[in-house]
Amino acid sequence: MTIPQVYDAFITGIQQTGPLEFIAVFAGIGSVWFSRKENIWVYPIGLINTTIYIYLSVKGHLYGEASVNLYYTIMSIYGWILWTKKNNQTQEKMLKIQFSSSKEWAEQLFFFGGFYVLLFFSLQQLQVSFAPEAIPWADAFASATAYTGMWLMARKKVESWYWWIATNITSIPLYFTKGYVFTSVQFVVLLILAIAGLISWQKKASHAGN
Repeated sequence: MTIPQVYDAFITGIQQTGPLEFIAVFAGIGSVWFSRKENIWVYPIGLINTTIYIYLSVKGHLYGEASVNLYYTIMSIYGWILWTKKNNQTQEKMLKIQFSSSKEWAEQLFFFGGFYVLLFFSLQQLQVSFAPEAIPWADAFASATAYTGMWLMARKKVESWYWWIATNITSIPLYFTKGYVFTSVQFVVLLILAIAGLISWQKKASHAGN
């Protein structure tokens, strides 16, 4: 596509954006903002975003992303519980931002690889059966990186932001080509916030380690 064609598609997409997508986008941006700040509001705000996107993803035949948002919903509840746990004696938060060990890095890569393979072949079958417009490799990659990022965020691992960055980069063109233009803009904003979140959490983890 030429630049004028991309611009025209962007304007048309924004005009066709429904109220649900607007709400989901702003909730998603708010959720990432709170996560960067290590604020518990990341989870209740995030739940608004994920429940809406389950519906929108199924509607747009983004089945990998639909599964991601269902997973987000479950992991948001799990993360909410972990982030609010306190030491009974000191009343301090039990979960601290920290870097992953070499073993944990290997676990992350295995986790990502397993979900990518599972999603890719599942999406290929869906593409053949009733969703010819699906893009298995891109949808599976965006979904598997998001699965990994959410799992690590619930555990307050700095590396969660690397996976979020990968998710956002893939999701920008993925949603744009599916007609969810405002959502693709959301992922541009989320990419910027993810980079800021990575820097912020690296500083906190380094400070805690000293």
